[in-house]
Parts: sequence; C-alpha cells; structure tokens
Amino acid sequence: MRRSTSAVAAGLMTFAGLVAAGAPAQAATPTAEYVALGDSYASGVGAGSYDPASGDCKRSTLNYPRLWAAANPEYALKDATCSGATIADVRAGQLSALSANTNLVTLTVGGNDAQFSTVVQTCLTDTENACALATGWMSEYAKGRLVGELTGLYKDIKARSPKALILVFGYPQALSTTGACSPIELSAKKRAGMNGLADALAEGGRKAAADAGVHFVDMRGKFNGHGACGTHPWIHGLNLTESAATFHPNAAGQEKGYAAKFKSLWG
Repeated sequence: MRRSTSAVAAGLMTFAGLVAAGAPAQAATPTAEYVALGDSYASGVGAGSYDPASGDCKRSTLNYPRLWAAANPEYALKDATCSGATIADVRAGQLSALSANTNLVTLTVGGNDAQFSTVVQTCLTDTENACALATGWMSEYAKGRLVGELTGLYKDIKARSPKALILVFGYPQALSTTGACSPIELSAKKRAGMNGLADALAEGGRKAAADAGVHFVDMRGKFNGHGACGTHPWIHGLNLTESAATFHPNAAGQEKGYAAKFKSLWG
C-alpha cells in the first residue's frame, strides 16, 4: 500500500509541476483537464446540494470531484458521473468526456454491477441467511468476473486518454460493527456480510487496477470508525427521506473521506 500511494503522489506531483511550468503565475484560466467518471458514490448521492442540470444523475456540488477541483482551479473539471451507473453505462454515456488532452481521471464504479441496491434491500428486509447468500454470491462475482470487466474499462480509459493519471477510488465498508441501525436493526451477521461485499469490491478493484496499470485508492481505512449506524457516521443508514442515499456517503463522507483522501495524494 505504501508503494502504491507513493506512486500516485509522484504522478500527481508530476502533473502539478507541468501545470505550474506551463502557466503564468497569475493565470486565471485552467491549464489542465480533469474528467470524473462513475456511479452514485462519485456523483455524490447522499451529500445533497444536487445540481439541477444533472437531472436523475444527481451530481452533488459537494461530491469529491467538485470539492477537489474547487481547490485546484488549474484543472477544468468535466463531471460525467451519474447515479446508478454500471460499467456498461460508463462506456455508453461517460467515456465521451475523455480526450487525448485529458490529464487526470477519477472513477468509482462496479457496485451497481454487483447489484448493490438489491443486496441492501435483501439484507434490510429478509433473513440473515438470505443476506448471507446475496452478499456471498455478489462477493464471488466481485472477486471474479467483475475484475475482468473493470480491467477492460480501465484499459479503454487509458487508450482514450493516454497521458492521463487514472485514479480508481474504491468503496468503503458501509457499516459500523456496533451501534443501533434505526428504524431497521441489522444483526452482526448481516453487517459482516455487507462489509464483506465491500471488501470483495475493493480487492476486485485493486486487482483490476493492477492488471490495467492504473492506480487504485483504497477507501476502507479512511472510513474506518465512520460507518453507518456508528457514533460519527460519514455514511447514511436507512434513509427514509431519500432512499437512494441509503448506505451512501453523506456530505462529511464526501469531504472528510473521499476529498480528503484525494487531497492527501496530491501531497
């Protein structure tokens, strides 16, 4: 992990140096291009403050791509993220945002391919055994077939934007192991199963990133102690007001979790 983090930081520092060298000291216009791709974890579902122009994609002005871009105005952001996106959706509707001039790409995707919302519904409403079956089945998929599908996507991104630094941000474990989950309680077994699926998605994403030669950013450590149902959650529990936000990062999760991790990689 240390070597991977150092490599990401080195790549970012290189791009920062190129931008600084190629722009006047008081330049007001961006000199590099940043494209954000991915699903609801990247678009910011659960963070609120949605851009009306994004429609059903529900891109929050508080999502991690926009928070990072606001702090790095030398990068012009193209936010193509969209709630509910699968790998196929990223291919069909988001890759067109890339170009040969793109310098930086971030991506979070794969959870919907692993039927995240269906698994959540099963674990919230069905038995422990049903939850274990759903999380176990999707965990096998995440560590197996999904790896190849993600590898292919990452390689396609590289082909479209050969000079870009590509950062794949993974998913955190959604649930604290302790604390009450109101109004529907989740047993320790159900929590372990759901967190096990998050681990499988993270390890599958890491393997695919290594196979494709891009950088994987593991978010599990950053969110440790801040899962849903815990004392200081950065992730929503069951959200009756906005059901799509259930087990998604809240505004603090986007800022203190994803954006802060992104910032730490910059140096």
